[in-house]
Amino acid sequence: MGMRRILVTGGAGFLGSHLCDRLVAQGHDVICVDNFFTSQKGNVAHLLGKPNFELIRHDVTHPLWLEVDEIYNAACPAAPGHYQYNPIKTMKTSVLGAINVLGMARRCRAKVLQFSTSEVYGDPTVHPQPESYRGNVNTLGPRACYDEGKRAAETLFMDYHRMNRVNIRIVRIFNTYGPRMHPFDGRVISNFIRQALHNQDITIYGEGKQSRSFCFVDDLITGIISMMNAPDDFIGPVNIGNPVEFTMKQLAEMVIELTQSKSNLVYKPAPEDDPSQRQPDITLAKARLGFDASIPLREGLTRTIAYFRKLNLDDFRPPTPNY
Repeated sequence: MGMRRILVTGGAGFLGSHLCDRLVAQGHDVICVDNFFTSQKGNVAHLLGKPNFELIRHDVTHPLWLEVDEIYNAACPAAPGHYQYNPIKTMKTSVLGAINVLGMARRCRAKVLQFSTSEVYGDPTVHPQPESYRGNVNTLGPRACYDEGKRAAETLFMDYHRMNRVNIRIVRIFNTYGPRMHPFDGRVISNFIRQALHNQDITIYGEGKQSRSFCFVDDLITGIISMMNAPDDFIGPVNIGNPVEFTMKQLAEMVIELTQSKSNLVYKPAPEDDPSQRQPDITLAKARLGFDASIPLREGLTRTIAYFRKLNLDDFRPPTPNY
């Protein structure tokens, strides 16, 4: 299939902007929709002069009428401090946003891919997490607006597929990092790098033994596009991430080493419902998509640190007080 008309919701965000880059470079007609709550216009400024790229300021909780062939639904604040800042809005973005893009996909007969999350697994009791694991989510906790919002969106995608034969895809994204992360997004890698570059104390919540698996953004985008282009009999959900696991203490020590920082580690109480482990089982992605994460953490951190060194933090406003 040649040039396609592709909508990317949340397209000016960290992941969405990298996706737009890749799709524009492939020659597709790309429409980026974003309300700029946690994203930056600067992430897509370099694309604005290209004839196959268009930017629209719009909130996906409201309907949008476009004619497209494919939709990547990436719109939603993804960092805990941001999605907890306005939890009702977060839930609306996940649920109403899904309804609106699914309605468009049904009308246009477009393929639509949902950016879901490893947060659907909650604080897992199964490790690593396969797609068959149903999760351990606290429906009443401070993270539930995001966890349950994304779970509800998956339900909507499956119901539109069963009831209306909408051509869907679901990817469950595990921790991702790289250039264009917002320096005040509150994620652990951006926090650690920002603190290390300024020789500030690096804050570790809990004892630093909780683990995560970090996927460099280039690998993730490759996996997501592969899923969109997969045969129609494979709709997911499928885990996309890097299965190599690190503790928070190991991550902090690597950031200090790579930045040659004088920062010290300080420990604070762990937040409520913070998962103790998070590691993707990517057996399905390997088998069906030929996906594997190829960029190791040390290389990815080196590239991310180089990006952060160039930033003027005065050019960035924290999207919320929670970072």
